[in-house]
Amino acid sequence: MDLLEYQGKEIFRSFGIPVPEGKPAKSPKRAREIAEKFGSTVVIKAQVRVGGRGKAGGVKLAKDPAEAEQVASQILGMDIKGHTVREVLVEKAGDIAQEFYASFMLDRGAKAYLGMCSVKGGVDIETVAAEEPDYLAKVHIDPLVGLQQSHIRRMLFGGKIPAAAHKEVGALLALLFRAFVDGDCDLAEVNPLIITGDGKAVALDAKVSLEENAAFRHPEWAKYKDLKSLPKQERTAKELGLGNFLALEGNVGVIGNGAGLTMSTLDVVANFGGAPANFLDIGGGANAEVMANAIGVILSDRKVRSLLVNIFGGITRCDEVARGILAAIETLGGAKVPIVVRLDGTNADEGRTILRQAAPPKVETAETMNEAAQRAVALAGKGRRS
Repeated sequence: MDLLEYQGKEIFRSFGIPVPEGKPAKSPKRAREIAEKFGSTVVIKAQVRVGGRGKAGGVKLAKDPAEAEQVASQILGMDIKGHTVREVLVEKAGDIAQEFYASFMLDRGAKAYLGMCSVKGGVDIETVAAEEPDYLAKVHIDPLVGLQQSHIRRMLFGGKIPAAAHKEVGALLALLFRAFVDGDCDLAEVNPLIITGDGKAVALDAKVSLEENAAFRHPEWAKYKDLKSLPKQERTAKELGLGNFLALEGNVGVIGNGAGLTMSTLDVVANFGGAPANFLDIGGGANAEVMANAIGVILSDRKVRSLLVNIFGGITRCDEVARGILAAIETLGGAKVPIVVRLDGTNADEGRTILRQAAPPKVETAETMNEAAQRAVALAGKGRRS
């Protein structure tokens, strides 16, 4: 779950990381009110879950409340890389003497945490990594050991942080790591991490991604969910609790249970010359209601010309899946596109029998994944929405 900047700073603040004083605003009038309370030059920052705001004109200074209102009116409603700006952060302007970069993230390939630090803060870290790699320290940290002073020293020296800033930056790195681990983050990034005129380290920005699998430990995360910003189909899938859904550009709808099986299904569809319209993993234990909801969501996409349901019954019972398919068809007033169903595993024979006996129009079964995918691709090529 990617957070907006001000939300990331809420996380940082809860772990003692120094951040500038600021408040979000959803209207120019509110931005002016906040600027009046601060009584100094402020920065108006677009709040979107994507980088490159500054280059897009989404970060501007305002010298007084009237200018803050004017700037906020310019930024609100902007489109930044496909994201509409609905909020801005009104923040006291920072006293910047130096700018650095720091982050902690998961490196799944190395099965470790990865800490990065660089004196080249305030610019795209990807550019630094590609063009000036000697200025970017990359330090792996064993999760069972945690962050040690030796790691911090390697980050400071490897990132070429000036010696005079080591104490302040090192202390902030320790707090950032604690926020990353104890806060159940996938990413905790500060760019720029600044040294103020009086020598203090402050997180001027915050890019935070939370590990959604840890949400059960954090009921407070509910306030960070922003379903309104999602595309309609994805938002509906989230609201219905349909597991992992991602819209794609093809015309073959795909439902599977388990991420591995669903990804394999997408590959097989592509292998037979088709283009998947979505990724939808309904997970284990999916019942008839879940299946009915899943079919309804996928068929809401007018691009879909056929639907492939590929289920391996472990926890999931294939007879329940079959009943869900029939329930969805009844709810929708009939199958809008051809549906190819491959069932295997727990109660697969029962599930196939249920479908054969009901014999709903446009629904057919297949014995193997390859057979099902090939048939779904063929039907999508000549199918029409009813």
